[in-house]
Formats: sequence, structure tokens, C-alpha cells
Amino acid sequence: MLIYTKNLSVYKILFMENNQRELLVKLANTKMPYGKYKGKHIIDLPEHYVVWYNSKGFPQGKFGDMLRLVYEIQLNGLEDMVRKLKY
Repeated sequence: MLIYTKNLSVYKILFMENNQRELLVKLANTKMPYGKYKGKHIIDLPEHYVVWYNSKGFPQGKFGDMLRLVYEIQLNGLEDMVRKLKY
């Protein structure tokens, strides 16, 4: 379960199960393996590119699942929360 509060445009993670936190940390630190945005963190991909993937179809497998999650995160405006988890 993910609970956050917005305080002056800063999202704070108050509670999260370990597996969800690990997934978000992995998402924050995964880089695009190919294409125009190769080497760019997938959480930092331009919204239009992620929307294009949504209409075209996400790749199969774990990477496609991660891009799908990025789409949902961007759709809900939560990118900044995930970006804070980069190392």
C-alpha cells in the first residue's frame, strides 16, 4: 500500500511494503536500453513517448511492465516521487 502526502510540491513516502519500494527504486534507476532515448532513465522519458508506447503496445516482459508502470505514474503526476529514489 502506498500512502503519500503533498507538502509544497514534495511527495513523501509514509508507508510502503518492501517489495513495492524495491520495485519503485528499480524503476527509478532503470535506463532505456535502446532507441532514441538509450541511456536515459525511463522515469525521465518524455510523456509523449510513453503515451506513444501505450497506443502502440508495450514490449513483452518485465521491461514492458516497467514502461506500463511509468505510463501510470506519469498519468497521475507522480514522477517526482519516483525520481527521488534514484541513486
